[in-house]
Amino acid sequence: MATEIDGVIECRPGARLWGPDDEDSVWHAAMELWLLNIGNAYDALACLFGIRNTYGFQPLAADRGLPADVSETVAGEHAAWGLDSVHGTTWITWAELLAADWHETDASGKRSRWPEMPRTGGPRGA
Repeated sequence: MATEIDGVIECRPGARLWGPDDEDSVWHAAMELWLLNIGNAYDALACLFGIRNTYGFQPLAADRGLPADVSETVAGEHAAWGLDSVHGTTWITWAELLAADWHETDASGKRSRWPEMPRTGGPRGA
């Protein structure tokens, strides 16, 4: 059975304008991940979230659940899936992606995270 990544990129435009603690600095669903067309991307799932991690990578963000301040849109979509349809739920911030060591290797020491990311590219500066 295939394992696919499904999710949403969220942003908080009010945080930049009014600060992260302002009442209008809430998360908004901005883009569905399927638009990135990454297919099954088992290598990326392993590196980022520890799913299908036969490589032995130390995942960046495994099993975090939904963020406490997730947007209503994402919370509603997640609830609609039902727990028996979801393999795992987690999230990662852009700051974490930028700070990640993309040259860190898997358990064998032969594969780095960078070549394992989808060929559409990784975060800028990686």
